[in-house]
Amino acid sequence: MPEAVSLNDVMRALADPTRRSVYERIASAEEMSVADLTRGSGVSQSAVSQHLKSLKQAGLVVERPEGRNVYYRAQPDGLAPLADWMAGYGVFWRERFDALRALMKEIDP
Repeated sequence: MPEAVSLNDVMRALADPTRRSVYERIASAEEMSVADLTRGSGVSQSAVSQHLKSLKQAGLVVERPEGRNVYYRAQPDGLAPLADWMAGYGVFWRERFDALRALMKEIDP
């Protein structure tokens, strides 16, 4: 069974702007090869491979080897730890805005 990925793993992986760009390119396509990701990125193939390794370890992408190529696609549940963390803050801010709205009605009915 794969080891659970933590929020820190996901945030650490996406903190790097180049890695985030690689992830965004993969997420916007069905799947991409390392060569596809290297083309036009301004980053070497070995650097792209290192970024992909970090994204894979964080559970954000999965790979599919085919012959000499490896294709990457976004892992559908990869952002779940981040989405779950943010959902808690959504409740926090909704409550604050509701309280502010009520206060504004008291001040200016």
